[in-house]
Amino acid sequence: MKFNKQQWQWIFYDWANSGYGILVVTAVLPVYFKAIASENGISATNSTALWGYANSFGTLIVSLMAPLLGALADYPNSKRRWLNLFTWVGIVMTFALAVIPVNQWAALLIIYVLSVIGYSGGNLFYDSFLTDVADNQQMDAVSTTGYGMGYLGGVLAFTIFLGAQLTGGFNGLLSSYGIAKFSFILAAAWWLIFAWPLLRHGHQYHNVQAVTDPVVDSFKRLGRTLYHVKQHRKIFWFLVAYFFYIDGVDTIFTMATAIGKDLGIETTMLMLVLLMVQLIAFPCSILYGWLAQKTSNRLAILVGIIIYLFICLDALRLKSLADFWILAILVGTSQGGLQALSRSYFGQLIPKDSSSEFFGFYNILGKFSAILGPVIVGFVTQLTNKSTVGAASLSILFLIGLIIFLMLPRLTQETSD
Repeated sequence: MKFNKQQWQWIFYDWANSGYGILVVTAVLPVYFKAIASENGISATNSTALWGYANSFGTLIVSLMAPLLGALADYPNSKRRWLNLFTWVGIVMTFALAVIPVNQWAALLIIYVLSVIGYSGGNLFYDSFLTDVADNQQMDAVSTTGYGMGYLGGVLAFTIFLGAQLTGGFNGLLSSYGIAKFSFILAAAWWLIFAWPLLRHGHQYHNVQAVTDPVVDSFKRLGRTLYHVKQHRKIFWFLVAYFFYIDGVDTIFTMATAIGKDLGIETTMLMLVLLMVQLIAFPCSILYGWLAQKTSNRLAILVGIIIYLFICLDALRLKSLADFWILAILVGTSQGGLQALSRSYFGQLIPKDSSSEFFGFYNILGKFSAILGPVIVGFVTQLTNKSTVGAASLSILFLIGLIIFLMLPRLTQETSD
């Protein structure tokens, strides 16, 4: 499929914030935080739990605001303004991570939470722009290409960081902590440069009618949507299924590095594993889009959920670096495809003029699920003193999501939106 200029601008926003996703959320900050926490007398299991709790709190803030923010963004020329606001919060707070003193672990977590708010809020409006840049027939291809290019962008940003890591901070110019701080600056700059086209030129084609008091009217619209939820049963039941299975996807993404450290895997090796995951995820995300076109979006989503269910159960036998490699590769095959097709599946279900409002509900469930998952992992890890058991406990979330998603065909036959 040939993409137009606005579709490429949208796709490259995923490329832009991929540096934050891989460097800050997954690869560097968890290790950096655990090192600082250890120097301050915090045990490995407790620092893993604190990292999970911080991720949960950050997403809680955006979750509570998402439906109202989405409704506000549906008015004419509003979506890009909200996208700019939250993106700039994320970029500035990511820069700020580099200036926090190395002994201030609590301040580091607070700044990280603020960066998560910017990142998550920006993604809400970025996701809702999908209905403005693609029609129903194009959504699977555009969405999966966005995720695929995001992973490729993450690989390139990560490679630059890895160059600093493997050369000892560019031949001694940076200390070990200096390398971490360099990665935060890199992530923020990467985000700003490649998000700029959409931030500057993103055009909103679908909107609701302008009103004199958008805040009051947004509350009324939210009330009407909730009151008439029975008219949107396919949307409702998909969101319930999504709530559970995306919880597991997000939690594995945010907790993987901390779990790897608990297994005793060296930092450099963890970086190489994560780089391989990104490389695998790039073509596999696009492959999921091809599978959706050749079969159906629904079947491709089911494949992704089942693979993740196996990943969680197999985590119980995690003992060696080879075991970690196998599960990481499996994550790489399905992470982007499952998220991308869930986004396009939802985009095809919802009313286009109210896309931001509906993506607000999509994000609130995704974010609330991201609160539950890390708490489950943190609690089970502390209870059993084994982070692998904590990871395996996520299987219940994928199982529930799978069962509900399997009900959707019957519901589709009986109801209509």
